[in-house]
Amino acid sequence: MSLKDSLNKFKLQQEKCQSTLSSIAARSGSSKAKPPPKPTPANAPSLAPTRAPTPPVKFSNDTERLQHINSIRKAPVGAQIKRVIDLLLETRLAFTPEQINEACYVDANANKAVFDSLRNNPKVSYDGKRFSYKSKHDLKDKSELLVLIRKFPEGIQVIDLKDAYPTVLEDLQSLKAAGDVWLLSNFDSQEDIVYPNDPRSVIKVDDDLKQLFRGIELPRDMLDIEKDLQKNGMKPATNTAKRRAMAQVHGINPKTKPKKKQRQISNRTKLTNAHLPELFRTET
Repeated sequence: MSLKDSLNKFKLQQEKCQSTLSSIAARSGSSKAKPPPKPTPANAPSLAPTRAPTPPVKFSNDTERLQHINSIRKAPVGAQIKRVIDLLLETRLAFTPEQINEACYVDANANKAVFDSLRNNPKVSYDGKRFSYKSKHDLKDKSELLVLIRKFPEGIQVIDLKDAYPTVLEDLQSLKAAGDVWLLSNFDSQEDIVYPNDPRSVIKVDDDLKQLFRGIELPRDMLDIEKDLQKNGMKPATNTAKRRAMAQVHGINPKTKPKKKQRQISNRTKLTNAHLPELFRTET
């Protein structure tokens, strides 16, 4: 069959279909029209349940989440370990590898390097099933904290205590306010060191520190002493300038005390720093 014959046959089929549709439309138009439905009152309940429109499916959020998970699992082992340790430190809970994967997307079961590093990390405790955070000092509250500090008369770094339990820094400030400990800064490392404020503690003092202590000569004028304290970030307990101004208002001339000869400390001298006897021991 030629192409022309095929086209003619297709046109005849189209004409037949068109005539069929026209006859169907004519029959339906001549049929009796149905009466319109009765109107429904505005407050009448609807019999047919109304369905809320289905929101369109969005794949962008899920794609971003999968990309985020993939970036975490492709990160270096050290970065994944830090992510897990931060989780353990923040929650203070024990997690199985499956729970870790759900919480922070680090799949320790699928990455042997991550699993082994977690198991051998000094900040992580592993009981054979769950991982948990392990602080340097196992403390639970302020009383245990004070007992530990008193075991270190020469001081203990705050950085070694700050992860013991969640409120340890607040408890340190509370102990300081109560006068149970001293909090001092190390000028070399800029780290805080906590010392027990216990007069029963005997502290060993190095010879160079003793010589430095004995070689310091304080200024004769209290104004100079107060200035030196302020230079070192300390607030003086006295205000000599204000006291002298008040004295002048009342017509009192302040007298500078003459420098007295430094007297030796005898056995009868009452020492307020009894826990630092080496500083007050006379060289022979």
